[in-house]
Amino acid sequence: MAGSDGDPRSPGTGGAVLRGRDFAALRAEEFPYLEASGQAYLDYTGAALPPLSLVRGHAERLASAVYGNPHSASPASGLSTRLAEQARRAVLDFCGAPADDYVVVFTPNATGALRLVAEAYPFGPERGLLMLGDDHNSVLGIRRYARPAGAPVTVVAPGPQLRTGTADLLDALAEAERLGGPGLFAFPAQSNATGVRHPLEWVPVAQARGWRVLLDAAAYLPTGPLDLAAVPADFTALSWYKITGYPSGVGCLIARREALGGLRRPWFAGGTVLASSSHTDWHLPAPAPERLEDGTLAFLSLPDVTAAARWHTALGYPALRHHTGRLTTRLLDGLAGLRHPDGSPGVRLVGPADTEARGPTVTFHLLRPDGRPLDERLCQRAASAAGISIRTGCFCNPGVAEQENGLTPEVVRTALAGAGPAGLADVDDYLRLLPLRAQGAVRASVGAATGAADVDRLLTVCQDLLRRQPPDPVDRRSGC
Repeated sequence: MAGSDGDPRSPGTGGAVLRGRDFAALRAEEFPYLEASGQAYLDYTGAALPPLSLVRGHAERLASAVYGNPHSASPASGLSTRLAEQARRAVLDFCGAPADDYVVVFTPNATGALRLVAEAYPFGPERGLLMLGDDHNSVLGIRRYARPAGAPVTVVAPGPQLRTGTADLLDALAEAERLGGPGLFAFPAQSNATGVRHPLEWVPVAQARGWRVLLDAAAYLPTGPLDLAAVPADFTALSWYKITGYPSGVGCLIARREALGGLRRPWFAGGTVLASSSHTDWHLPAPAPERLEDGTLAFLSLPDVTAAARWHTALGYPALRHHTGRLTTRLLDGLAGLRHPDGSPGVRLVGPADTEARGPTVTFHLLRPDGRPLDERLCQRAASAAGISIRTGCFCNPGVAEQENGLTPEVVRTALAGAGPAGLADVDDYLRLLPLRAQGAVRASVGAATGAADVDRLLTVCQDLLRRQPPDPVDRRSGC
């Protein structure tokens, strides 16, 4: 297949021509529904937009052959099985994972991949869990498996600009080893909240000390290349709707074969065993990857993974980085230029102010003249009224919000102790207990279909909010 510098035609994507760096032509061809709807989409970290060629290719494929549930020798089942194996190879190639060393397990999403490791990893007093304060809730939830097993849990707080320094990580590794010993180290290649990219070089550093490494690559892979031959994470989690918008409902756990041998699943299900008994507590597990794939795979969508990998590869990471980097700079510069009449800043960024070691995600607060943040829901509502899709709240990343608000573990524990015997009814009850400078933030993220006009449209909405200074809403929050 041709590289991103040419004019490649991506096989298996319905015949779409991907024009490398000509993103305006790509938008018109693959995402015409943006212009038709009059919307601006700036929520790529939430989900990428589906290219029409992938959607049409799916429909054409279903109309041209008979596909059946795998796990059988019928012609329809055999075709589905062959295409599933083709998709596994496409995933390995996409992430630079040698087939001799790695296996691909299909899951419903990245969270499902993380859960597979969480429930089967042999936590214990001498095998602890190390996480970043910048981890997603789907990673933070792993502690619910670690603590009951007696495993020590260590969380590394973010540093300046919400980055975690390598020196801080090394100190945390040493402290966790002192408390119990090397166990599972889980971190995001890219923060879903701030766009900060954490060093992939941490993978071999931790492994050399005896740790298994679980890499959350969900936010990183849409615009960041991964070479698992160079940074051989033991487990890598991803979701395809984050990368190419389609298919949804398909994620992957890319696992080192050697590391899989150390997992002990707590149950079995259809498709994960070769044999079992209803009368006795006995079963014979299937080999990997089948023994980790519960029930029937999303077999009608797996060929779309192959097509999606080809589509993205034809576009090329260098072109994507250039395109999204330029738009991220435009957004950062535009936000920095938003001022009140007295010259005071109208925006406070959450995370870095530059594009070094970051993805195309920008999170911020709009400020009142006295420096207090506007309620982020004001921006959400104004953007929605202007036909702009952004995301607001805490983004399932509480560590960033806690760090920004100075909420140390002691502060959070003290606040929760004040909840009383009735507990907390909703997120508003929780937030009222905390000394908050800002309850949530605004997140904008760009991707392949984003244009400069989309960024400028959001900046106009922000400028108008700063001018109008509407009062904060009084309705209750649905979540954070």
